[in-house]
Amino acid sequence: MRKSSNQQVTASPATSPFVEDHAVKASKIRRADWQAWAGCVVIATAAVAVYSRTYSAPLLFDDLAAIADNATIRHWSTAFFPPINTTATARPILNFTLAANYAISGAAVWSYHAVNLMIHVLAGLTLFGVVRRTLRLRSGRALAQRSEAAATAIAFASALLWTLHPLQTEAVTYIVQRAESLMGLFFLLTLYCFIRAAGADTGKRTWFALCVGSCLLGMGTKEVMVSAPLIVLLYDRTFMSGSLGEAWRERWRIHASLAATWLPLAGLVASAGWNRNGTSGFDVGVTPWAYWLTQFEAVTRYLWLSVWPHPLVFEYGTLWVQTAAAAAPYALAVATLLVTVLIALWRRPALGFLGAWFFLILAPTSVMPGQIQMIVEHRMYLPLAAVIVAGVVGLHTLLQTLQSCSPVVRSPVVRSPVVRSPLVPVTLLLALGLASITAQRNEDYRSELSIWGDTVTKRPNNELALVSLGNAWLEMPGHIDDAIAQFQAALRLKPDLAEAHFNLGNAWSRQPEKLDAAIAQFEEALRLKPDYASAHSNLGNVLNSLGRTREAIVQCKEALRLEPDLVEAHNNLGNALYAEGRFGEAIAEYEKALRLNPDQAAVHNNLGNAWSADGKTKEAVGEYKDALRLEPDYAEAHANLGCALARMPGHLNDAIAQFEEALRLNPNDPAAHFNLAVAQLGIPGHVDDAAAHLETVLRLRPGNAQAQDLLDRIRANRR
Repeated sequence: MRKSSNQQVTASPATSPFVEDHAVKASKIRRADWQAWAGCVVIATAAVAVYSRTYSAPLLFDDLAAIADNATIRHWSTAFFPPINTTATARPILNFTLAANYAISGAAVWSYHAVNLMIHVLAGLTLFGVVRRTLRLRSGRALAQRSEAAATAIAFASALLWTLHPLQTEAVTYIVQRAESLMGLFFLLTLYCFIRAAGADTGKRTWFALCVGSCLLGMGTKEVMVSAPLIVLLYDRTFMSGSLGEAWRERWRIHASLAATWLPLAGLVASAGWNRNGTSGFDVGVTPWAYWLTQFEAVTRYLWLSVWPHPLVFEYGTLWVQTAAAAAPYALAVATLLVTVLIALWRRPALGFLGAWFFLILAPTSVMPGQIQMIVEHRMYLPLAAVIVAGVVGLHTLLQTLQSCSPVVRSPVVRSPVVRSPLVPVTLLLALGLASITAQRNEDYRSELSIWGDTVTKRPNNELALVSLGNAWLEMPGHIDDAIAQFQAALRLKPDLAEAHFNLGNAWSRQPEKLDAAIAQFEEALRLKPDYASAHSNLGNVLNSLGRTREAIVQCKEALRLEPDLVEAHNNLGNALYAEGRFGEAIAEYEKALRLNPDQAAVHNNLGNAWSADGKTKEAVGEYKDALRLEPDYAEAHANLGCALARMPGHLNDAIAQFEEALRLNPNDPAAHFNLAVAQLGIPGHVDDAAAHLETVLRLRPGNAQAQDLLDRIRANRR
């Protein structure tokens, strides 16, 4: 029989489901935030590791005009006023960053590469933030079934694969293509700051100001930024407002402010003649239809390289599609994709946004005709993000679908399947493969010879690549014949290529017996391209070598009329004036050259010679030392410094040391042997050494009267 009890039994208080769900959600958010920070560290570390061997990659191709020969980056007062006919033209923000690098390391490339990598890392981290915050928006939930952790995982995978993709190497390792990566960073920052501003309870104005500021900086970096205001408006419509009308009504001020940045961009484009000084536009002698036909292949190739990054080509060369039929397969593929994007914008807005991102960012360079660079891999720097994000979201969805086929563990708290997606480990495996290819591709940039050799191997009919490979061989001692072979191969492909004639002339000019052939090549280059300033300058230099100084002066002055800031022309004019004994005028030209580019060791050496000839030994010594500071193994400067020191009382031993260093670097220099012998005769106990050097002079230059006379006197004194 059961007894009743008067004691009340009280149940333990039940925990509120709302409170528990809120706590769980907060815990997940905190965990996702830590995962986000860890993801940022992985992205940055991986990028640094993959690009760690690029800090010594030399200046290449357009780097020379935009950095090595760019006088405006050497002074802060001109940093925002880039020169014409360079990659930096009408891009003051890009030029300013190059000036900052010059202030840090001068002509040494390590700081330029460090900044390029920093820009790329920041862009990757910004992409991480953009994707993660987009996936956390309510209207973005159709992209995938996601929690805070899933949003972080998808964003991490997208940013990591984008950062390490081999297609990005050209925008990172090729220094001057910082134009693309820096613009990309400002583009991503514009969108990121907009997202933060739209969702902020406090600090909204600050984020909006940063959004517009980033957009403005991007407009000053590269013209492709023109699509940023459109992308932001489309983003607002897709993920926030639901329609363009609503986006404009809710945030018309910020969209109008972003659109207003088109005005300074228009001013910059106008400053370059609306056609980047005759290289890109509807009035540069290129039929728009011919250029547009090439872009179907370009876009198709970009998409293929996004999925399978091989082969990567540094310079595709100038190519024209001759008929519409030849472009038809590519046009069909692009048109199909474009129609799909337009339909998706209506039916599946998030997917349509990714497609619009791809096409709108490529549009400026795909629509605007250009004389060169029909296919350029760095143009995919930002469009690649759309391809990768779409791929990662698709992969995430696939993995979740596959996992849903397995038994599901149910959570008693959140009452929904707890799915641990293998997206991150799969991403790390993919990233490892991409990193390996990227590191291998970066090895091609280790020298001009390697990058152009790789380019010619992949595009053997690219005459521009052949010329560039020839120039790389020309800088290698003992490889003039290899250089000439490349120039001649380029001329077989395109006999009217002025640049090939010019560079062949440079090769012939290094062989004393071929100076007449060099003149003929320079004259042919000028026939094909009469305003070719460098050809006038180098023709003048060869004429001066033949003693035709008056003709040389005329050519150098014509070069300076065409291009007043051409350093080599000032130097060559100085050489011709020096040969005529007009030392004061020569000094003025050398000084002009050094004001434009103070890092020219040869010009410092020439200025030292002019000062020495003008009787200013102290000034000459200073210039020779500057030359050796820039180029410690400059044998001629060591020898000239030795001559100057020998004329200064009490510096004979210093002079001997300089002559000995010159001979260590160039043992077959008869002048250095002779001058060392003369200096040694001024020091007791060195007669035998002096005699040995004089004998070497006579071996190298039989019949040298001065050396023979001095050696005869030494022998007579011995008797």
